[in-house]
Amino acid sequence: MMALRQRQDRDGAHLAAGLVGFALGVEPSVILTTDRGAKGIARARQVSMYLAHVGFGMSLSRVANAFCRDRSTVAHGCHLVEERRDDPEFDAWLETLEIGIDLLAPLNWMNE
Repeated sequence: MMALRQRQDRDGAHLAAGLVGFALGVEPSVILTTDRGAKGIARARQVSMYLAHVGFGMSLSRVANAFCRDRSTVAHGCHLVEERRDDPEFDAWLETLEIGIDLLAPLNWMNE
């Protein structure tokens, strides 16, 4: 059962990174790399981790495992994304991504 959940979490991370990558014109593999990368890549990863956390209901620890990061890194990234929501343009963009995740999440029939 644990292996199934880990696979679902990894798949959710890939889906979130794919959606953010599509929105930003960044390869998802660059978002998912274990290197920090340039500032823009790190921000894309933070948004991806935030979407995995909020959109799929994954705990910060599960997100950290799926993205090969520390839990504190995920918490920090999610906090930064939340702070950026004060910008109406960013908030509207993020809300659109959240709608995308919300539409796709039920497709994972194995989650039941």
